[in-house]
Amino acid sequence: MEPGPETAPREGTGQAPGSGQPGPVRVLLADDQPLLRMGFRLILEGEDDVEVVGEASDGADAVRLARRLEPDVVLMDVRMPVMDGIEATRQIAAGPQGPRIIILTTFDLDEYAFAGLQAGASAFLLKDVAPAELVSAVRLVASGDAVVAPRVTQRLLETYVRGLPAAPEAGSRPVQRDPLLDGLTPREQEVLEAIAEGLSNAEIAHRFFLSEATVKTHVRRILAKLHLRDRVQAVVYAYETGLVVPSQGLDY
Repeated sequence: MEPGPETAPREGTGQAPGSGQPGPVRVLLADDQPLLRMGFRLILEGEDDVEVVGEASDGADAVRLARRLEPDVVLMDVRMPVMDGIEATRQIAAGPQGPRIIILTTFDLDEYAFAGLQAGASAFLLKDVAPAELVSAVRLVASGDAVVAPRVTQRLLETYVRGLPAAPEAGSRPVQRDPLLDGLTPREQEVLEAIAEGLSNAEIAHRFFLSEATVKTHVRRILAKLHLRDRVQAVVYAYETGLVVPSQGLDY
């Protein structure tokens, strides 16, 4: 395990943008390549509202530091020694009030990408991401208001969804409806279906003649009622539970 710079855990100040609390977005870097960690650190620490609080060179170290330093966002490589990024993501996401996790991939259809998403990652970025896109992604994931890297995330979801049956075959057992869906209002269910189509808050507001603030409120309530971390998890949930089927959305 390579030692990396660390700072103390947050004490109510290192909150995500839009949370109403002061303090920069606290980021933990997890990658076994020191040069990549250095590059990400230089980019992120060039911003006034972002702070790199630690570095991990393997998955086990990432889990330990995430629990100790309580970052807002973790940039997580997939292929690392000791413990890979998928298992590290699963362990970090399983904790209460865990940080948002961005999986770093080499290819936009990485074979481990969906495993990371199902383990609790909020989004994916390519390792050759442009500096401005990296900073934007960290801010957006920390705020919880948007899905970052739409091109990558949408292609991944499209590939995943196309692998599901479009409709139950004759005589087959239909997908069982999740009882949690009964807790949604009709409008919240409509908003969830729109999220699963990949619509932004602005597009959802336009479709249903709502303000963006109202849409954000609906999204927050949906995530809370369904015990989901973010919009990416909501999209996967909508397809896995049969609320929507592949033919209804993600036609990019």
